[in-house]
Amino acid sequence: MLRHRYCSRLLLASVIGRLSLGMMPVVLILAAKSDGHSLATASLLAALYGISPALGLPLLGRLADHRGLTLPIYLGAALVAAALGTLALAGTTNLPLAAVCVLLAGAGCPPLEGGLRSLWPTVLPDDAHVRTAYTLDSSTQEIVYVTGPALAIAVAGALSPAAALTLAAFATLAGSLAFATTHPARTWRAAPRHHDRLGALRPPAMRPLLAALVFLGATIGALDVASIATAEQQNAAWLAGALPAVFSAAGILGGILFVRYQPKNAPGPRHLLLIGLLYAACWVPLLAPVPPAVLLALCVLPGALFVPFLTVASLSITALAPPGTSTEAIGWLSSAMRLGLAGGTALAGPFDGHFAVPLVAAAACALLSGTRVRFLPRAKPAAA
Repeated sequence: MLRHRYCSRLLLASVIGRLSLGMMPVVLILAAKSDGHSLATASLLAALYGISPALGLPLLGRLADHRGLTLPIYLGAALVAAALGTLALAGTTNLPLAAVCVLLAGAGCPPLEGGLRSLWPTVLPDDAHVRTAYTLDSSTQEIVYVTGPALAIAVAGALSPAAALTLAAFATLAGSLAFATTHPARTWRAAPRHHDRLGALRPPAMRPLLAALVFLGATIGALDVASIATAEQQNAAWLAGALPAVFSAAGILGGILFVRYQPKNAPGPRHLLLIGLLYAACWVPLLAPVPPAVLLALCVLPGALFVPFLTVASLSITALAPPGTSTEAIGWLSSAMRLGLAGGTALAGPFDGHFAVPLVAAAACALLSGTRVRFLPRAKPAAA
């Protein structure tokens, strides 16, 4: 797939442009603590950043469907760079100013993910290649959320949190410019659409599917808290980082296997329901009181199914989206995941990071993925 013209550049530019999404929560906590704020205040800033893209991405996605990809990408990148630049210079001492900068930096995230998935059908020859591209794209999200925090900690430790903020701004600008200046991005236009306030949310089956993705994101947010809590309980500090890392690595492996053994035809709603049920079932063994090494091995099970589920869900959302709303639809997907991530993190705390929280979230995800299953069409990537 990557041998086709523009594909490698589009994918790499998208990953670089989205790197700040993985860096910023950690950078904000480090910056706030270095300015003398409590961990609670620092976490609130990180949570504000986590939620704000959920507000901006669907709006920028809708603008892309109306006016093309370049305007919202340039607009979002400029807003992010200005907000992060201000934050790097002013610090977080003035909390109201810091909160405004964080809100603008999150809400202005360029619609690179939605733009990329709208472009795949225009640069690839057939549906099989597009499905592979969706899987690869879903796998790269794991890289963003593993590489981003590690890079943030390294730069903030070696230089300063302000330097890490500057790097996040530069990555957003560089990735966005590299993406938006490609010929496919400059010339892409969405299919004609009906004027409708609901836009991509109009199909009845779209809303329960997005709700399922909220719970899918919640499993990841709850896993981060569960990893820290388990590391403390078992007196194994390395487990706090190892569990999410193994989960992400298993996700990439699961994506590779899904591409290798995917159905000949486009995966449909039954595949989504089946993967959702398996994903929920794979969280059950993590409830057992087992040694750290066994727990690490058990974390591979749900991790390996995360990317296949997200891939099939993405294909289903693109297929459900009314003509001319493909970028907005992926914006709603990203919003749902981020809202779930923040909600899962918030809910897991009062339950002391128990693995029952991601299990319940995964079960809700599976149930919602089967809602109104008879109304879902066969998942086929839109050409918009």
